[in-house]
Amino acid sequence: MSELTVGAVAPDFTLPSDTDGDVALSSFRGRSVILYFYPKDSTPGCTIQACDFRDRAEALAAKDAVVLGVSKDSLASHGKFRGKYTLNFPLLSDADLAVHTAYGAYGDKVMYGVTRQGVIRTTVVIDADGVVVALKHNVRSKGSVDRAIALLP
Repeated sequence: MSELTVGAVAPDFTLPSDTDGDVALSSFRGRSVILYFYPKDSTPGCTIQACDFRDRAEALAAKDAVVLGVSKDSLASHGKFRGKYTLNFPLLSDADLAVHTAYGAYGDKVMYGVTRQGVIRTTVVIDADGVVVALKHNVRSKGSVDRAIALLP
């Protein structure tokens, strides 16, 4: 896991988006951001989480918050995922896992008693000044969106 902590400035990054070209975290200064890392497009848990974010657009807009989904999947995979579920927020591709690693969203995880390296489902809430106000690892897909919205400043 990374050493990123609540109260720290969120590490800036620029990643390719399936719809918006390259997206820089710093371009959202002045707005809150929910940055969420997920393992794989179109898998059951990831679909539940993405559709929950899609369906909570009104609550997110009321808090002037932006959602950014990040996985190691390709832009083509993201495009299919977006189209199939009519997602209304950017999906970013972190193919080399550098941003995942910076946010503690990649590393050792235990599954069925076996430790292996992989994507750790992580939600990061960042305030309008770029400061991490919440950092949750190993989140459950179901209910994670409401929990993240509740943590928005």
